Amino acid sequence: MIVAAGLGTRLLPLTRLAPKPAVPVRGIPLIGYSLALLAAAGVREVVINVHHLPEQLTAAARRWCPEGVTLHFSHEPNLLHTGGAIRRVVDFLRESDPCLVLGGDMILDLDLPALLARHRASGRAATLLLCDDAAAARFGTIGLDAGGGLRRVASRFDLGGETRAGVYTWLNLVSPAAFDSLPDREVFNHLDDWLAPRARDAGDVGGEIGDKGLIWTPVGTMTEYVDANFAQISPRYLDVARLARERGVVLTADRVLGVGAQVPEDARLDRVVVWDDEKVPNAFVARNGVFAGGAFHPAEAPA
Repeated sequence: MIVAAGLGTRLLPLTRLAPKPAVPVRGIPLIGYSLALLAAAGVREVVINVHHLPEQLTAAARRWCPEGVTLHFSHEPNLLHTGGAIRRVVDFLRESDPCLVLGGDMILDLDLPALLARHRASGRAATLLLCDDAAAARFGTIGLDAGGGLRRVASRFDLGGETRAGVYTWLNLVSPAAFDSLPDREVFNHLDDWLAPRARDAGDVGGEIGDKGLIWTPVGTMTEYVDANFAQISPRYLDVARLARERGVVLTADRVLGVGAQVPEDARLDRVVVWDDEKVPNAFVARNGVFAGGAFHPAEAPA
């Protein structure tokens, strides 16, 4: 499951124009990266929950769905939060041991089959993938004990006994037994209301801190979005440069120009992403942001 129904408020104003999982990173929508990662690991069925601008997200997912993967969509007229979204499609998720549940606002690269094998060998009901990240103070962390058991979730839940911690990447491996303890209500948070209480009561929820081969690129804010577009992303499962070139996307050190984007010769752009079919004005000067919807949106407040 790709959890993708959020409003994307941290990525405003771009998410007024497109749902966050459909925004382009180096010419490919975020949802395309997630689908390619799953397909490369052997996943053959994926459900995506949708709410905000659902037609756009559905179209992007279908366009970038790898061959051999079947898509299902769970439309939420009212947001169910992360836990409620999972509960709504639990019968589908129970069919796989384990299933994968990941967020739709990031780019991941890792050896997913190896992680699946370690989860199965651990006997856990759920394993959360964590990473070492310099932005831990901003994101918060999840704490584990020496055996990898879940002991803490940020400052909201703490069982003690923590020996190490990492940033939550929003990738979860969940075996069918874990779903037996889903709260019996429609709207709830998957960590605070389901997995953390299960860790306390059953002791079979844990985590793993990814090794140096793990690449985790969050795309939740304007700054993260621009950074991702200029990060030379080249995951093992997707030839980004080739696909962008075939689509007609232009990738340079200071510009990412979408298909059909028009930029006059006298425009001065530095670290600027221009979306498909946008027309940049003559003599336009901009730095570190996105030109979309006929306007420039800076990634940071002007000095």
